[in-house]
Amino acid sequence: MATKAHIKLNTKKLYQADGYAVKELLKITSVLYNAMKSKGMEGSKIGEEDVSKFKFDLGSKISDLKAARQLASEITAKGASLYDLLGKEVELRELRTEAIARPLEINETEKVMRIAIKEVLAQIQKTKDLLNNVASDEANLEAKIEKRKLELERNRKRLQTLQSVRPAFMDEYEKIEEELQKQYDIYLEKFRNLAYLEQQLEDHHRMEQERFEEAENTLRLMQNKLKEEEKRLLKSGSNDDSDIDIQEDDESDSELEERRLSKPRTAMEVLMQGRPSKRIVGTMQGGDSDDDEDSEDSEIDMEDDEEDDDDLEDESIALSPTKPNRRVRKPEPLDESDNDF
Repeated sequence: MATKAHIKLNTKKLYQADGYAVKELLKITSVLYNAMKSKGMEGSKIGEEDVSKFKFDLGSKISDLKAARQLASEITAKGASLYDLLGKEVELRELRTEAIARPLEINETEKVMRIAIKEVLAQIQKTKDLLNNVASDEANLEAKIEKRKLELERNRKRLQTLQSVRPAFMDEYEKIEEELQKQYDIYLEKFRNLAYLEQQLEDHHRMEQERFEEAENTLRLMQNKLKEEEKRLLKSGSNDDSDIDIQEDDESDSELEERRLSKPRTAMEVLMQGRPSKRIVGTMQGGDSDDDEDSEDSEIDMEDDEEDDDDLEDESIALSPTKPNRRVRKPEPLDESDNDF
């Protein structure tokens, strides 16, 4: 198609057999449709034929119009030169009358006539030679034409004999052609599958990227929530009594040890633990931990110091068994929450 019809097609789009292939096929069908349309216009109505003839005649007269313009320019030039010559007619008339009145010499006249006759004879001989050459050339061309006709007739007979005889390798050629067609069909199927899989792979990569971005956004929101919760807890913790702060500092050491021994928690557990709730003083390890004994001893010492004042003693007795835990574990770093995902 590219060499004969000058139509370039994209084979990749044709193999995909989708909407782009239809666009490529339209390039060929549009040419064929225009050819059929131009052929069908011959059998149209008489009025349309008259209009087309008028347009055709108008196009053919363009050359005549150009020739008329050229002649008009030549006429103006010749008219200007004629006007100049008519202006010189007075001087030329005098010269002409003098030349006519002057007597002619017979010898000079004969000499000029002989020279003119010789020139005319030479031209006639040259024309005869050219005619003879043309005749010889014509004979040579006719001989060549006859020779070519004979060769053409011989080649036609040869072609007819070759077309009538089936070649020996034709069966093998047909088998190879069938195999080639099968391989071509397999190639088309694999090419379409490959294009489909590439598209699916691109969609998968895009979905993975969207999930990754969504996870990053959720982690960022969780981090912001944890920071806000921590700030709120710090503000609420600053309003507690000094005794509660001392007790929480002692308990924070034991809880830090527990955090080191326990597994990393998920981001959702951090959010749930970030909420304020009541806590029982102590650890999950029972009475074997030295840190728990130290924290209990510190509480007993604080109660002994407060026995001097009866009001403070009652207050400490009321707070020690029912005091809510106002300290919440600090949220884990963002790296641990990323590991959970």
